[in-house]
Amino acid sequence: MLIQIGYDIEIGVTAPTSLIYMLQVHPSRSGDIPAGENISISPPLVTDHYQDSFDNHCARVHIPFGVSSVRLRNEAVVYDSGWHDPVDYGAIEHAPADLPVSTLPFVLPSRYCEVDSELLAFAWAQFGNVTPGWHRVQAICDFVHNHLRFDYQQARATRTALEGFRERVGVCRDFTHLAVTLCRCMNIPARYVTGYLGDIGIPAVPYPMDFSAWFEVYLGDRWHTFDARHNTPRIGRIVIARGRDAADVPITMVFGPNTLNRFEVTTDERPG
Repeated sequence: MLIQIGYDIEIGVTAPTSLIYMLQVHPSRSGDIPAGENISISPPLVTDHYQDSFDNHCARVHIPFGVSSVRLRNEAVVYDSGWHDPVDYGAIEHAPADLPVSTLPFVLPSRYCEVDSELLAFAWAQFGNVTPGWHRVQAICDFVHNHLRFDYQQARATRTALEGFRERVGVCRDFTHLAVTLCRCMNIPARYVTGYLGDIGIPAVPYPMDFSAWFEVYLGDRWHTFDARHNTPRIGRIVIARGRDAADVPITMVFGPNTLNRFEVTTDERPG
């Protein structure tokens, strides 16, 4: 399957500053983009490219005096298997002492995931008797999916997992933060993922395409995909970035006052 991806994002600024963006497909999928991505910046500006500690592609754009807006555009064709997210009911859960040390940052509290809060006692009371491993993570997804009400109008960039748990509303990042936190409360490594996810294989959605958030947990000997927002295996996930939570993987971040003037995302199955 071929998937056409892209975006058209314009950000207004009022003074010289810098902009960091994480909008390139994750290096783990680079082999699936034979023609590469076609990223452009208008006006052309000096840009530093680098990889962060989670191996995500990042870029810093230098915005000088006299520039009032920056437009980021991209288009690419990605090869995808066309398969649904794999399911492995036999994936086992590890004791903390047996986890690979590389997974340990993903069992600790982070900016939006307050493992050291009332959620810790709640998680053990709610999921302590559930079969460890895949079934326990799925039980967490089922709970979050039913506990939170999805509402674009209620999006808030500062909402934490605990606040989402109490307010019972949010968007995909809130579903993900709460699920990640509950997994970590149970000593299951969980990491936040952002990327493209279109409506491939499901009825067409009535709202504009957007980037999405889901999460991965370490069970058995690998990381597995879960999605508390949709709570069903999906086709065509294309990872952009991974981190401890949304603070590690901002789509864009501007140092100073800014306005979002345009935000359009494309994720479509390509005929042929």
